[in-house]
Amino acid sequence: MKKKSFVVRIDEDTFKLLEKWAQDEFRSVNGQIEFLLHEALVKSKRKKDNAKKED
Repeated sequence: MKKKSFVVRIDEDTFKLLEKWAQDEFRSVNGQIEFLLHEALVKSKRKKDNAKKED
């Protein structure tokens, strides 16, 4: 999968909270943001969750 790079501007407090959350889950901040966006897209039914297998 090809990834697109772009700049995200967030306030320092939010970044610090994301950084801590990412560390708690053994991810980078970038990885945490990707994970959260993926989860939000699946939850809103805008993207299929490929991790879940259908019976």
